[in-house]
Amino acid sequence: MITQRAADIRPFLVMEVLEAAQAMERNGEDVIHLEVGEPDFDTPECIKAAGFRALREGKTHYTHSLGLPELREAICDHYRQRYGVVVCPEQIIVTSGTSPAMMILFSAILERDDEVIISDPHYACYPNFIRFFGGNPVCVPVREEEGFQYTPDAIREKTHPRTKAILINSPSNPTGNLLSRERMEEIASFGVPVISDEIYHGLVYGEKEHSILEFTDNAFVLNGFSKAYAMTGWRLGYLIAPRALIRPMQKIQQNLFISANAFVQWAGVAALREAEPDVLRMKELYNKRRKFMIRRLRELGMGIRVEPTGAFYVLGNVKAFTGNSYEFAFDILKRARVGVAPGIDFGENCEGYLRFSYANSLENIREGMNRLEGYLKEIR
Repeated sequence: MITQRAADIRPFLVMEVLEAAQAMERNGEDVIHLEVGEPDFDTPECIKAAGFRALREGKTHYTHSLGLPELREAICDHYRQRYGVVVCPEQIIVTSGTSPAMMILFSAILERDDEVIISDPHYACYPNFIRFFGGNPVCVPVREEEGFQYTPDAIREKTHPRTKAILINSPSNPTGNLLSRERMEEIASFGVPVISDEIYHGLVYGEKEHSILEFTDNAFVLNGFSKAYAMTGWRLGYLIAPRALIRPMQKIQQNLFISANAFVQWAGVAALREAEPDVLRMKELYNKRRKFMIRRLRELGMGIRVEPTGAFYVLGNVKAFTGNSYEFAFDILKRARVGVAPGIDFGENCEGYLRFSYANSLENIREGMNRLEGYLKEIR
């Protein structure tokens, strides 16, 4: 009764670690969560107030399938002010989170056996989405000693007539590293559509992130409100695409989702118009945690050659301790009561690494590092 694609889809191992940790907590154990990429901050008050206001005003009905015009206009303003690029409201589809945007995009552009180039390491769900819609993910290894940067020459070697898109994610999950402006510009010059996952934009420390739209119009942008605005549970994202391709994707949205939640979209307008001071405050605290975590992981013997400067992740090299990141992560959870993400979840080239999230309080991160130090001393 189960389809082959449902049987074949791989589990999201980060969620498996989280769920095992939650089971331990239900049994009374204290677990430090460094595995999941979810802001520990509450949603800013101005955003919550806008959502409450929309509910009180009865804004609880279907919206346009592309999304509220007011929200799409706010997204256009955001991209013009931050990146100096012109986006029209008619190029935007507002979705119930960035994952549905990805689903709509891949279902619209992929025929069976079409290929999408992705980096390795990569966000764990990219290849699952691509395979689910009949495509083939083609991995380009990126190296720690190069700051996990895509190499344009390596991408070019993987490109051929069945290549439908090149997927980039800067800042990156799981590495926390940014693509340089020069490499993004060179990738954009290949003439292949670029899918740019920009969900961690706004969470960059000491550098500047760039949108792919600064370099080409032959691109799709995935973005949303979960990370920078601490709105994971609100489920609000969007897709920016060439105008000629919006109508087919709009029909998919109409059939599968109708529209994103109305009151949540009004909260999104407030996020873009009013919440910048809150984002800057959260970013300052993330940066303090980032610096602390990098220092402690290095003290524990986990190689970090190039410091990550975006998102809220550090990828620690644990090859000196294990060749099996999956078993290592679950052993750390069991014996040290610290949740960490196994590198193998993010691609074969990420085996021998653990991803640590600093989307937790400095106090909890400090305790987690101390527990990890005790664990490493024990296994040595």
